[in-house]
Amino acid sequence: MSAVPKPGKLTEEEYLALDRAATERSEFYDGVMYPVHRDGPVGMAGAKLPHNRIKDNLAGELYAQLKGGPCFATTSDTRVKVSRPGPYVYPDVVVVCGDPEYAGDREDILVNPAVVVEVLSESTEKYDRTTKLRQYQRLASVREYVLVGYDEPVVERYARQADGTWAYSFVAGLDAEYAFAAVPARVKLADIYAGVTFPDTTPDRP
Repeated sequence: MSAVPKPGKLTEEEYLALDRAATERSEFYDGVMYPVHRDGPVGMAGAKLPHNRIKDNLAGELYAQLKGGPCFATTSDTRVKVSRPGPYVYPDVVVVCGDPEYAGDREDILVNPAVVVEVLSESTEKYDRTTKLRQYQRLASVREYVLVGYDEPVVERYARQADGTWAYSFVAGLDAEYAFAAVPARVKLADIYAGVTFPDTTPDRP
């Protein structure tokens, strides 16, 4: 039996019917739909070109390195169900190992990502570091959650350990290389950030 939604909030079934019929993707959290390219739970703004460049660069590197193996990467058109009742999210990049598993028979709700990648932005960073982190950690298939910086070359990782705990680590700088913990892939940060110009953080002179 579905949980009774709060007044004015959508059920999972209502969200899925609306999202499947829409031309733009929306995430679903606590009974509310949040269009991916509009305001979201923390005022999420539409994805800007640098964000998309970073996402596409990383997805391309993963596709090339994982091609022919048991794992494959896909980008933000993939709806992922984290728990019941939701949230439903569209991560920037997901990696699946083995056969993908879906909720229901329509094969449009993935439930077994092994790696989840979110490219941070000024408006989504808190949400990605808190609510999404906790939700992804509850999904048994997720072995690695990766956060990619948007205003400096930094890649952070939460990796599931054998005892179920999570270990945090990061690499920084365009001369660094990020080695995935859950899949056989290594990506230079210079390749992740190719074509991206970082904001000038040099303080103004008096």
